[in-house]
Amino acid sequence: MENIEYMRKIPGLFISIVITLNCFGQREDSILLRKIYTEALTHGQCYANLDYLSNKIGGRPSGSLQAQKAVEWTYLAMKMAGSDSVFEQECMVPHWVRGNKEKGQIRTSSRQEDTEDVNICALGGSIGTPAEGILASVIEVKSVEELYLLGTKKIKGKIVFFNRPFDISEIDPFKAYGKAVDQRWKGPSVAAKFGAVATICRSMTTDINDFPHTGSMTYSDSIPEKVPACAISTVSAERLSELLKRSTSGVQFYLKMDCKTLPDEKSYNVIAEIKGSEFPEKIIVVGGHLDSWDTGDGAQDDGAGVVQAMEVIRIFKTLGIKPKRTIRAVAFMNEENGARGGSKYAEIAKKNNEQHALAIETDRGGFSPRGFSLTGSSEKRELLMKWKPLFEPYGIYDFSRQGGGTDIEPLGKMGVPMMELFPDPQRYFDHHHCPNDTFKYVSKRELEMGAASLAALIYLASEHNF
Repeated sequence: MENIEYMRKIPGLFISIVITLNCFGQREDSILLRKIYTEALTHGQCYANLDYLSNKIGGRPSGSLQAQKAVEWTYLAMKMAGSDSVFEQECMVPHWVRGNKEKGQIRTSSRQEDTEDVNICALGGSIGTPAEGILASVIEVKSVEELYLLGTKKIKGKIVFFNRPFDISEIDPFKAYGKAVDQRWKGPSVAAKFGAVATICRSMTTDINDFPHTGSMTYSDSIPEKVPACAISTVSAERLSELLKRSTSGVQFYLKMDCKTLPDEKSYNVIAEIKGSEFPEKIIVVGGHLDSWDTGDGAQDDGAGVVQAMEVIRIFKTLGIKPKRTIRAVAFMNEENGARGGSKYAEIAKKNNEQHALAIETDRGGFSPRGFSLTGSSEKRELLMKWKPLFEPYGIYDFSRQGGGTDIEPLGKMGVPMMELFPDPQRYFDHHHCPNDTFKYVSKRELEMGAASLAALIYLASEHNF
């Protein structure tokens, strides 16, 4: 009878043992994660590094002198972080220059008192206007598709004003961005197809402010005509739209831009590495992009991501963490207007038969971390979800999203699992691609929490064969 009772208890005892062992394993991980967060919050260097990158070097358009200075500084900073090795990876990048400050005016009549100066900026990749500028009547549209309905008769000789605002009912502003950005990206070429002389695009932001938000645009190879393209602040967009509705005789717009594209320049990705202690051939890469637009100093987009990736290296070295797999921190070049750095990294990885276990991107600003996205197998997601309790004490709870990032997308196409740090998104587009993207608006605490979260994730991925 005693033997029967004992046999009945075996399954329960087995389950208890498994749970105990699992908890013990997570307890060790929990202790290590706490050390990581403590180190980042008490001795972190990413805020000081971002201060230098933003305020001493500033905005870093691809191909610019500032971008080259950033490459040189990042190489030295990665050395100081304690990396086992640091190296540069050459790539050719576009070199577009803004030139003199743009000029924009709304004109409701020929009288000087009916002229209003407004804030505009050229879109990255745009051609400039003639030296005398362009003055033409304005036609407002809410979508690229609307141009096809209007046709050449109504568009030819006019400036097309794309004025589709963000859908502010979207909880995630990145979804609102995705629904609006096509007017900036492909609008100029479609407008040119129907005879427009220039385009104005409402800035890509949730906010109503007087900062014009730049960003890349592209000219279609199938449409030979090219027209100048600018962004207008949301305050000025609202004003222009109001005047168009009130006017019975039409509204004209004057713009003058000196931007142009120069020949491609040589630049570099900068890569820091800690060799894996057990599986050095297996690589976990984490990175952000070093280039930025020139309207601000690129603190949120994406200086924050670069210094967070560098901080992962410093934290591992300071705490004496010997990762089983090789860890790489990468400062990618040219995410903003070409993604040449990410493409070159993947090209060389393929050529060298490198084995990437995981690629992680941080390019959503230095705000409070809320979770991680994942594009990978169901087995990878199951393992990630097992780590969720370890992150919840630090306010990180959202692991439900798919995602990766522009610079690691070429690796993803090669079958590498992709993840992205997901900070709180609500303030991101207040600063995205505009003069408001400055170090002043970065929280030291939030930036450090993001760096610690990346280091914690990479430790777990390396330790547990992600």
